[in-house]
Amino acid sequence: MSNHSVKLLLLLLSSSMMAAFAGNFYQDVDITWGDGRGKVLNNGKLLTLSLDKPSGSGFRSKNEYMFSKIDMQLKLVPGNSAGTVTTYYLSSTSPNQDEIDFEFLGNLSGDPYIVHTNVFTQGKGNREQQFYLWFDPTKDFHTYSILWNPQNIVFSVDGIPIREFKNAESSGVPFPKNKPMRVYSSLWNADDWATRGGRVKTDWSQAPFTASYRNFNANACVWSSGKSSCASNSSSSSSNAAWLSQELDSTSQKRLRWVQKNYMIYNYCTDLKRFPQGLPPECSIAS
Repeated sequence: MSNHSVKLLLLLLSSSMMAAFAGNFYQDVDITWGDGRGKVLNNGKLLTLSLDKPSGSGFRSKNEYMFSKIDMQLKLVPGNSAGTVTTYYLSSTSPNQDEIDFEFLGNLSGDPYIVHTNVFTQGKGNREQQFYLWFDPTKDFHTYSILWNPQNIVFSVDGIPIREFKNAESSGVPFPKNKPMRVYSSLWNADDWATRGGRVKTDWSQAPFTASYRNFNANACVWSSGKSSCASNSSSSSSNAAWLSQELDSTSQKRLRWVQKNYMIYNYCTDLKRFPQGLPPECSIAS
């Protein structure tokens, strides 16, 4: 996207740009499934999702967003979490949805979680990158962020970028920019594939499994369904829309390279066996 287009977008949105400052899950999300396994606690400051053999649980944001910087603090399922998946993602409605995914694949006690990321555009994904973390994500809360603006998508952990997906529409690569998305999260059983390709199954004697959430914050343009412009029902206006044109600076690029060198365990852009007819076009675009 050209600088002129970015400036025009900023101008069009400036009158309706709001920050949906979170801090109360009662106001910000709806628990959408789980028959009571999802709970809002501590006067709305804490949310937990649980999984047992009959069912998992999940929630979604009340608001839809058209571009956003979403921050959420998570503490993942402790102990033997093999077979479980905790998700945290942005998604539009079906069919042919756009989606920006964080998925946390559980593991045997003592083995690290795998952080699985993906980007879907018009219903097509197949853009997986996977990472280990440099800390134990079950011991304390850590901040997982998704920046989605017209220039790029950035996945970050505690402010450190781990993945960047640039807008390369000029090179024929679709980019999610036309459909509003909500935040979703879920905890569910995926022992047919999640841990070592499904070879390690969920140990239900350890159930219920629980993941915890706090400090959800959305700096975003809040979409009003049926309208072509952004609006917000937030009472907190924001004069700082810097995230809407934010890109990685040189320091952030160095941190990104550090993570990818030391903690990336899968990158679709190097999987020649998966793409025998040639890697996807975005893989040849320099970061």
